[in-house]
Amino acid sequence: MVKHWRAEREEKYEIVEKWFLKDLEMIDGKEADTDNPYFDMHFHKVYNIEAYSCASKYTFARTLTKLNEMYLKKDFKIVNFDDTYLNDDSIWSSSNRDFVVVMKVCFYAFSLLCLSLCRLS
Repeated sequence: MVKHWRAEREEKYEIVEKWFLKDLEMIDGKEADTDNPYFDMHFHKVYNIEAYSCASKYTFARTLTKLNEMYLKKDFKIVNFDDTYLNDDSIWSSSNRDFVVVMKVCFYAFSLLCLSLCRLS
């Protein structure tokens, strides 16, 4: 965990706490169906964390999952997260693909508009 602050024109960072991935037992996103940047990390003790945003919370969870798959292959739980956003194969998972999501939504909205304007005989 890093503490961040500004001193005059400089950005300052201080390492406040370190954890090992091997000690992580569970990540609790608290509320999967709301835009909430808060989550809990369960080690030997529970740490309440606030991410910069909900998107960064999901990015952090995906990163931990990938690191675990690459190095530890340990079974730890990820609860109260929307699986659609955690899954890297999903188009919804990456903020880099927001354009694709918007295009799909526009396509569906346009299709509904066209259907509503069509006359049925």
